[in-house]
Amino acid sequence: MIIGRSLWVAGTNTWIVTGDTSECVIIDCPPDPQAILDLITAHHLIPKAIIATHGHLDHTGGIPSVSQHHPDAPVYRHPDDAHYLHNPMEMSGMLREALVATGLDLTEPELIVDLNEGDKVEGSGIQITALHTPGHTPGSICLLSTTQSDGHVLFTGDHLFKGSIGRTDLPGGSMERLLESMKEKILPLADDLRVFPGHGGTTTIGAERASNPFLANL
Repeated sequence: MIIGRSLWVAGTNTWIVTGDTSECVIIDCPPDPQAILDLITAHHLIPKAIIATHGHLDHTGGIPSVSQHHPDAPVYRHPDDAHYLHNPMEMSGMLREALVATGLDLTEPELIVDLNEGDKVEGSGIQITALHTPGHTPGSICLLSTTQSDGHVLFTGDHLFKGSIGRTDLPGGSMERLLESMKEKILPLADDLRVFPGHGGTTTIGAERASNPFLANL
């Protein structure tokens, strides 16, 4: 089962993936941790891992609070985005004012694990494989997830959206790297693979290959 909710002022999607038991994996935590904790409680779930698709604060600002409530759940992120969790206020940019208004404790979680290309997060009927897809940030990753109930799906963070792609005008962004990783890692995937992005609605690889204007020349 995949549970999704669009949260905070940036409308960031948090995704909760469950397998054969009550254990779950949380993908991205916007700076609205109570809403995420309420979702977990409402579905009687136990987080076993928290994964950040990249380091931007609208995707990671809630991680410290959720981690404090579930300290046994490791926080996974690509090492190229490690600085975002280490010093979130310095890296928050234009989101700084909105982030300060939340009053969140942004202390770096104690249990952080590198998630590199090909690394897997597994357990209780869930297998998630990291694809390093730099461009939006140096450490952006997409997550190929497999569960018995949902089959194969792809969580794309801010790499690929329905009808669009992630912005590359922020520090560390690169349009050249984004399109290169899109061509090498994402577009070869199956047409019917469902895509769950970091903002907006779901789509499929085939739909984006056919109609996404940013992918027309790849």
